[in-house]
Amino acid sequence: MCARPELAATEPVHRHRHTRDVVSARPIAVAADTPVICSAGGTEPDLLARFRDSGLPVGTDLRDFRNEADFAYRVKEAVADGLVVSMEYPQPTTLCPDKSSLKSAHLVGYLNNKASITTLVDPRFQAERSIVTRAQLPTAAPEDRSWVLKAVSDDAHGGSLDVYLHKADEHITLPAFTDVLDEFVVEEYLRILTNWGLQFGVGTDGRARLLAVTEQRVDTTGIYTGGRFGAVTEPPAELLAECLATAQRAADLGYRGLCGLDCASTQDGRQVVFDLNFRITSGTIPLLALRSARPDILDQPAESVKLTAAGPLSDLLGEVGPAVTAGGLLVVAGHDTARTDNPVRQSVLQLVVFGDDPDEVTARRRALEKKTSCR
Repeated sequence: MCARPELAATEPVHRHRHTRDVVSARPIAVAADTPVICSAGGTEPDLLARFRDSGLPVGTDLRDFRNEADFAYRVKEAVADGLVVSMEYPQPTTLCPDKSSLKSAHLVGYLNNKASITTLVDPRFQAERSIVTRAQLPTAAPEDRSWVLKAVSDDAHGGSLDVYLHKADEHITLPAFTDVLDEFVVEEYLRILTNWGLQFGVGTDGRARLLAVTEQRVDTTGIYTGGRFGAVTEPPAELLAECLATAQRAADLGYRGLCGLDCASTQDGRQVVFDLNFRITSGTIPLLALRSARPDILDQPAESVKLTAAGPLSDLLGEVGPAVTAGGLLVVAGHDTARTDNPVRQSVLQLVVFGDDPDEVTARRRALEKKTSCR
């Protein structure tokens, strides 16, 4: 499995590097005997030991990289070994030829391009949006109106690097991707009542299947902060059917693998599909970890949470150790930039909090967030 996100070739080296590394490290906890090209930041020894202790099928063939040259070597090594590479983000065909890929770089880029939703989702379920050039941005995205700005690029940035949310009358600070791209999607700012992330899988038979319905938590700016699993509100049948149909349209184009579709019910009574993520997402690994290590609690309340600290990952693991021992907490992913060439020191830990009572689960999740935010 090749799970490393790429920014556009024109992006400066190291920009958002920690985010790219973290995303590439996530599949380790559930990889089993599948070879994984991953950031060395996710192979920290204490982290791997924690995975194994919890019963997760930790990857036994982890081909890690610490820098760009390492990554290119690992991909070429996999191609030379005759392995089929499943790209989570598009890679150059000079590095990973289409004949060595489960799905082509062109297809992966196209499906994850923020403009492609108009060709994959029925218009009845689309938010209002328009594609504009950089010159048109000041008129299409004024300060006195709320809107969402998304990148139009087949490079499929990922990691929330290609979305910017603006609330009316707040100061506009355009994101970095507006400096390197020529086209953008300007989308209406949705007043969301319930926000779902629907997890699908497309097997070798080309059939899209629903794996799970999750609810998504977002911060005050609208950025994803975690998901709810198990005991969640079900989306309307017609919205669920459209998401399945969308995943199947991608499958019919040749897509194989996992994907997550973001959809919502809005305060004005609409049902909207607003983001397509044809790759492993922040909701995928917690779900797969639960299915692998604790299938007995799949119907119980659970919430994922990400903890961040400016220090060693081993210290972060030590802080959550007593809570893990007490039960109701599963470590599912982690990353330490000290094991890469990233000059910014940062450790990230992704966990799932679970239990019988949804309010108690939420309280423990918030306590974990508060504890690490005070470091």
